[in-house]
Amino acid sequence: MAVDHYENFPVASILLPARLRPAVEIIYAFARSADDLADEGDASDDQRLAALNAYEDGLDQIEAGSTPSTALFRDLAKVIADYQLPLQPFRDLLSAFKQDVVTTRYVVFSALLDYCRRSANPVGTLMLHLYGAANEKNLRDSDNICSALQLINFWQDVAVDIQKARIYLPLVDMQQFAVSEDQITGQKIDDAWRKLMQFEVARARNMLLFGAPLALRLPGRIGWELRLVVQGGLRILECIEAVDYDVFQRRPKLAKSDWLLLVWRALRMKANLASNSVK
Repeated sequence: MAVDHYENFPVASILLPARLRPAVEIIYAFARSADDLADEGDASDDQRLAALNAYEDGLDQIEAGSTPSTALFRDLAKVIADYQLPLQPFRDLLSAFKQDVVTTRYVVFSALLDYCRRSANPVGTLMLHLYGAANEKNLRDSDNICSALQLINFWQDVAVDIQKARIYLPLVDMQQFAVSEDQITGQKIDDAWRKLMQFEVARARNMLLFGAPLALRLPGRIGWELRLVVQGGLRILECIEAVDYDVFQRRPKLAKSDWLLLVWRALRMKANLASNSVK
């Protein structure tokens, strides 16, 4: 996806079966437009929440079996009906976007994970339902992958988020490593900052690796797409480490030159996981 919450989640890629691309694009349109309501433009907080409440009303119309009033929700209703998708992931996304309007700090990691549960995990849940692979084990691993990707997005976007007066690094962690909000605002890089980021990078990497076997269990194109997603997330963490955790001067992200490496690592992923060393 293009920016913000969904950058680390590919949408309608060449690996996605053609029959699913229209459905995925409609789901993405819902998520992207709702996210923009929470983040973009100069609307007041009350206006943003009202607009998101209107989206929730659209989901209520779908659940009630009535015809939605907008083209987006009519298209979404058809996708939900065609693939028997649960409504809760869509509601969870809206809940997270509403939270973005009113919450700019997270005291403990568990609170941040709860946000990821609603802002990121629904993407994987809906994809598994589209593929008919939404069993308990797959959903568990998908949640770990999606939450890890969300965390990686936060770690690479510390400088972007502080411009919006947001900090997604848990405040307890910042206190533990003696990093202040003023230090983030001032973009000060020192040993304390590096140790904090090293800790957070390791945390995200462990979560991503825990869920990674899902990519090997899923057959065909979805498995290969997920392998690349996992390897992409791991590569961004490497990029954060490569700049010595200075995410302020240049935002770590994938370059065109990374893609051959990702393909090679995706091909070798089974052997690497077996040795507990995904590279």
